[in-house]
Amino acid sequence: MLTACGLILPMLEPLALSGAQLAAVTVAIGGGAIVLSHVNDSGFWLANRYLGLNEKQTLQTWTVMETIIGTTGAAVAVIFSLFI
Repeated sequence: MLTACGLILPMLEPLALSGAQLAAVTVAIGGGAIVLSHVNDSGFWLANRYLGLNEKQTLQTWTVMETIIGTTGAAVAVIFSLFI
């Protein structure tokens, strides 16, 4: 997520986007960064330990959940951008 912000910032500055447009970009970056999150995510290990799952079960459920969250965030950003 930080890398994406660093790469896209120079492209956004000359566009003089409004606050709402910058919010849509932020939501899109956040949604894209969370998709296919796995073992390097601390939430993965918290879910694994607290729910008593093995790594395979956690990977199956965590990946699906994070992908749904990221895709939903991207869809919200696209829909929001249509109205601003």
